[in-house]
Amino acid sequence: MRLDLDAINRALEGESWARDKLALHGGRSVRLTVGPFERDFGIDAAGRLSPTKNDPDLKLSISPLRLPALAAAPERWSELVRTEGDPALAATFAELAATIPWFVERAFAAILGPVLGQQAADAGRRLLSLPGYAGTRIGESIGRYVGDEAKLAIGAAEAQSFAAEVAALALRLDALQARVAALDSEPTP
Repeated sequence: MRLDLDAINRALEGESWARDKLALHGGRSVRLTVGPFERDFGIDAAGRLSPTKNDPDLKLSISPLRLPALAAAPERWSELVRTEGDPALAATFAELAATIPWFVERAFAAILGPVLGQQAADAGRRLLSLPGYAGTRIGESIGRYVGDEAKLAIGAAEAQSFAAEVAALALRLDALQARVAALDSEPTP
């Protein structure tokens, strides 16, 4: 997996508050797993990330299919990212993940200006949340369809009861036909 630690460190250069939070975990290491890809990195005393061969103190894993949802709604961190290990370090990453939209907005604002940058970031968030929204809507539609169709369907017990009533009605109809035939065969006075 290609995780550009240099790019992350460059982004952190102007964010001393974020480096300070990471620096509290200096000497710790993290394994990030996205689908079949893994990358281990360490945190130094200055809050910068670097490659490491140490056993991870924290393991973070996320499905590649959930990355857009995380980028669109980082507040869903605990729902989308599985963590194993140091809970304080995991909480720090969850807190930093919540700032992803802010970093994106700042990057767009630097390129497009403050107004267009904000609009581009908002449009990107909406696009990233579209698959989740579509999945939810499709699931709700299927649920309503099945619920509506289930009301039309009958259960096995109801079907057996109905069949018994039809059979009893057929017997009564045959008996009535026999009585009518007997009346027809009687001589008329």
